[in-house]
Amino acid sequence: MSSAGVWIRLKAFTLDYILVFLYLCFILLVTTVLVPGLQNYFTGPLGIAQLTGFLLVTLPISLYFAIGDSALFNGTFGKRKMRIQAVDRDERPIGLLRSIFRIFLKFLPWELSHFLVYRLVHLGEGEFPLYLMLIGGLIYLLIFAYILSAIFSKENRSLYDRLSGTKVLQI
Repeated sequence: MSSAGVWIRLKAFTLDYILVFLYLCFILLVTTVLVPGLQNYFTGPLGIAQLTGFLLVTLPISLYFAIGDSALFNGTFGKRKMRIQAVDRDERPIGLLRSIFRIFLKFLPWELSHFLVYRLVHLGEGEFPLYLMLIGGLIYLLIFAYILSAIFSKENRSLYDRLSGTKVLQI
């Protein structure tokens, strides 16, 4: 088996994101038409709003990727369609805990972005705190590190793959 290139991984992620988009459309339908009262949780106090977003969006999507990439399914829909698989250093399918850790690292910039946006919305006309600037910088640093490490490493391993002891191979 050979390492999966950046483009094939991007294609797989795009296929998965079609499913994510459909899920987000479902959540939009539920929160605006079927149970419009849920909107209050998204717009309420900061902690409740962020927790609601996490429970309805981040957690289910993260679980889709973590469970899908684990040995339970040997790849998400997109990875299976593109015939690639996340494996450990010994090229065995990854267990659920390793997959959860990998997805935690992979989606860390996404969740930090949510954290930042919720705070910016509630910030109003006040002074822009230094910690929010640092979080914004960290988001971009992680995104660039993930992309550049996948492009320029021999095995097309991103930083989150290296940290989680995984790699993505063509099968």
